[in-house]
Amino acid sequence: MKGSVASDASVAPLPTGWVDGVLLSGDAADVCLSFARPVDRGTLRALVAEQQERLAAAGLVPGGTVALRLPPSLAFVATLLAAWRAGAQVSLLDHRLTAHEVARALDRVGAQFVVEPTEVAGGRLRGYADVLGLSVTARPDGREAATGHALIQFSSGSTGASKVIARTSDDLIAELDRYARLPDYPRRGERIVLLASMVHVLGLVGGLLHGLHAGVQLVLAERLTADGVLAAVAAGSAPTTVLGVPFHAELLTAVAEPPPLPQLVKMIVAGELVRPGVPARFAARYRVPLGTMYGMTEVGVIATDLLGTGWPTVTPAYGIEVRAEDGELRIRRPSSPYIGLTDPSRWADGWLHTKDAASVDPATGQVTILGRLDSQISIGGLKVDLTEVEQTLAALPEVTEVVVVFDGGEIDGYLALSDGSTVDAVRYAVARELAPFKRPRRLHVLPKLPRTATGKIVRDAAALRAAVDSDPPTGP
Repeated sequence: MKGSVASDASVAPLPTGWVDGVLLSGDAADVCLSFARPVDRGTLRALVAEQQERLAAAGLVPGGTVALRLPPSLAFVATLLAAWRAGAQVSLLDHRLTAHEVARALDRVGAQFVVEPTEVAGGRLRGYADVLGLSVTARPDGREAATGHALIQFSSGSTGASKVIARTSDDLIAELDRYARLPDYPRRGERIVLLASMVHVLGLVGGLLHGLHAGVQLVLAERLTADGVLAAVAAGSAPTTVLGVPFHAELLTAVAEPPPLPQLVKMIVAGELVRPGVPARFAARYRVPLGTMYGMTEVGVIATDLLGTGWPTVTPAYGIEVRAEDGELRIRRPSSPYIGLTDPSRWADGWLHTKDAASVDPATGQVTILGRLDSQISIGGLKVDLTEVEQTLAALPEVTEVVVVFDGGEIDGYLALSDGSTVDAVRYAVARELAPFKRPRRLHVLPKLPRTATGKIVRDAAALRAAVDSDPPTGP
């Protein structure tokens, strides 16, 4: 049925062998992770077995469901792999969610057990936590797995309510194969310094699972500051790639004189469009490319420009079929990735609707992402692309971050300013760059823009208005 959630994943039991065969195999002495100190495969396998025993003692059985609410940590890695190895369906909850948000998410996924830390060491800017104790709590209203999906995640929620997204182990393995076929992605013997959250798809599959599968050492920075990231890069001699979101690239680009880093080969970012000028500034600072990836929680990696030569154009990854229809990018998918959602505007007739505006070159197959589809609006009968307006503002030296929304029939800009800059200077520059009908009616200045747990700027108009709080809008 058009738009329905496919039922084929519900007839097969949850597989378990892929954890040992795909993720944990290899020489026991090989270092695969680094959380301040190196962790080899033998140690990781022992930790996974220990956590699997803990989950079994709590009552988790094959076909059961468990939610992990853990910060980035060795405990997160071991518990995730242990739950999959036990044949459980795992839901990932960002550890930064409020108790109310967690309760609502648990009701949606119906997890039988919740794994949470009882004691954590680590500050706000640390790249990982030391989990000193774990609790496994049974939920009386929990349900066993209704489908054969191994992983349940939530969309970022940057434009509204999060969606519940499900993926099978076969789908995850297929994505790992796509990563393995990318010619410029980290290979065996190399390192990834991971800045993206392991709870979300980029850090989870592109970082953690790829590292385990491909023999790439995954390093988490002790501190998520520019100095902390550069120190993590410098701590090893193997070729190193930094993996994060555009915010992290801008953080590093702001370093006036970075130290020599001969092991740094590139940085790769994903999650949202990179601001104009950032790739060139990053390359000038570090003498290595800033690559980009385009992907979705529903699919994982879709298209890439890992050497930073095609911005804003990306090339579809192996096995990904795309098309542009009515200005929207669509991805061929055999079934809907959504749980509890029957919406033909999201998935229908074998095609996932990305809600992203894009064009596909018929000769090369390359994709140019143009922004969100809902960024195309009409003002007085004249077409305006909010992405164009936003990128024009983002390119101004006075602006450090910006989001542009269409709210109440008018264009609003929410922005943070560089030190010493004024909103009047921004207005003057916008008047020079944009036709009157394209200019934001109001400019709201904030110390910093609100972001989701994944680091994406919030684009929901109501949330942005709430961030402004009681401050009056600055602008005509």
